[in-house]
This record gives sequence, C-alpha cells and structure tokens, in this order.
Amino acid sequence: MPTQAQVWQCYRLCIWATKLYLPIYLIRLDERTGYIIFIAGEEILIEIYPNGNWRYADD
Repeated sequence: MPTQAQVWQCYRLCIWATKLYLPIYLIRLDERTGYIIFIAGEEILIEIYPNGNWRYADD
C-alpha cells in the first residue's frame, strides 16, 4: 500500500505531466522497495519514496 505522502506526490506529478501534455504510461508500486514508479512522456522516469520525496531515475 502506498503511503499518504506518496499518493499526494503522485497526484501532484500527474497534474504537472498533464499540464505539459505528456502521456502518463505507468504508475506502479514496486513492492520490493516501496517506491512508486512513475513513467511519463518519452524519457521521464520518476521514483517516489515513501516519505513523498522523489527523484528522476536513471533507467
């Protein structure tokens, strides 16, 4: 289950992506790490940590 901080951060990132007319391809909770994986556009891959912080992932 995602944390409340992750849910709100994911919501904010969805708003950001759609304002830029980027398609959102995948939002998935990685059960091994507890991170939410967010894939949008052609090259945007973001990890959202349980505390709500996020970063661009390299792969």
